[in-house]
Amino acid sequence: MKERNAARWGLVAALALGGIVYSSWILEFFLDTGLDPVTSFLSELDAENQKYRDVFGNADVLSAILMLISGALGLLITPRRRLYVTGWIALAVFGIATIADASFPLECSGEGCPSSAPDGLLPQLHHVHALTSSVAVFAIFTAMIAFTVGAFRYREHRSLRTTGLTILILTSLATVWMLTTNSIEVSGGGNLGLGIAQRAQVLGMSLWLCTLAFAMSRPPSTGLPASPR
Repeated sequence: MKERNAARWGLVAALALGGIVYSSWILEFFLDTGLDPVTSFLSELDAENQKYRDVFGNADVLSAILMLISGALGLLITPRRRLYVTGWIALAVFGIATIADASFPLECSGEGCPSSAPDGLLPQLHHVHALTSSVAVFAIFTAMIAFTVGAFRYREHRSLRTTGLTILILTSLATVWMLTTNSIEVSGGGNLGLGIAQRAQVLGMSLWLCTLAFAMSRPPSTGLPASPR
């Protein structure tokens, strides 16, 4: 019993710390990165030519490791319900993709990049980094949706049905904003704050991970019979 309780708190800690560390981009407001948060993509913070690339890259790797730990612990100690299993596996995939993301950074970002470097607002779209980033985003959204739907279906984890759902909706809106802004910019319509949109998206993901941590710290209770699957 003590071992299981320790594992549960280990899961809570891994989720919460992972969510906090995943927001390491906030440090750009205290470090002289030379990048404009309004127009730059977060992937540019750990480009190979950036002075603080190790800070942001290592933070991503640490967050990814914590997500792998969370996925493994979640599968081991939480009920084997289909939607939750999907969520834990998706978090593990998110961790793997994020490690790959940090392992294949952009070659150059900001001023002073050679003319051979991909240009445009989204230079990472010309890089393998695009694939790893896309997999990571798809995986964490899968986890967010799976846990949220599961909380409603199994009638438990009130925080996921209230705060978690709200964060999921806002994060989805930020993602739509980001994709729309990118399409407009590519077509020559000007910049509409793609950097802000992506930072709002990632902040939402971090807050949702902390919400999941809070949900896992409390026993599921609703007063209603839960669906078994």
